[in-house]
Amino acid sequence: MYTEIILETELQFAEALSDALVQAGALAASVEDAEAGSSNEEPLFGEPGSEAQQQGWRLSRIVVLFDANAQIEAVLERARKDAGLATLPRWRSRAVPEADWVRLTQAQFDPIAIGRRLWVVPSWHDRPAEIGANAVILKLDPGLAFGTGAHPTTRLCLNWLEDEMKPGQSLIDYGCGSGILAIAAKKLGAGRVQGTDIDPQALRASIDNARENQCDVDFLPAEDLMPAADIVIANILSNPLQVLAPLLCGLLAPGGSLVLSGVLERQAAEVSAAYQSWLTLDIWGRSEGWVCLAARRLDGDT
Repeated sequence: MYTEIILETELQFAEALSDALVQAGALAASVEDAEAGSSNEEPLFGEPGSEAQQQGWRLSRIVVLFDANAQIEAVLERARKDAGLATLPRWRSRAVPEADWVRLTQAQFDPIAIGRRLWVVPSWHDRPAEIGANAVILKLDPGLAFGTGAHPTTRLCLNWLEDEMKPGQSLIDYGCGSGILAIAAKKLGAGRVQGTDIDPQALRASIDNARENQCDVDFLPAEDLMPAADIVIANILSNPLQVLAPLLCGLLAPGGSLVLSGVLERQAAEVSAAYQSWLTLDIWGRSEGWVCLAARRLDGDT
């Protein structure tokens, strides 16, 4: 039996307190947005090659795991002092039964069919019997980087690649997460494929996933990307997509296709307006309130 405690604190104390808790004897501590799921949720983002403007949440929730014999109050008090807090935030606890966490996590992720040919298959699964001989299989395990194929925005992008991409076209995956879009593009017959992300952990995960899928994809810093690609695809969030409009259009070759997702349907007009100096974005697909926007950059567009 384990014990989990949950406490909330301001941004300036969250990292120091979570580190101090582990140093003082906690098994693990994670920090998350205390207001996630509410209208006050704060997504964190930044442009690849630069730091996010904010390195945490205004109100952070720290979730801490202790073993059954831990002296929790003593650990909390030591962590408070080490983190420089005058008082410890109020906290609550709950019992967590022992379990095979690996098996429980794996049980949540089954093979996912996407479109006509694409399948995402975790490494611990055998090839499903219903997968046809012409299927394109992406071997991808859920991990620390975003992108397992389950989210509607990822599915929309994968569907676009399957339906619209031509063999041999070059592609940039901007904000690659797990690398799923870049890897899928390569397996579907793309030519040169590159990906980038602000998160070094995402780049490492993408490199590992490409190796697992035996795909020749380059994941590298944004400043090292090819100057012009036939396809630029970005599955991130509405606000950074608007900020990145000049950069993403600058990476796109004349006649190339820009594909954007991570956009709620109510945000589509606002995102499209940010790109109107270069091209006209239309809604290519919809799923569960999310949209995929796409456009071609005509010859002579600047």
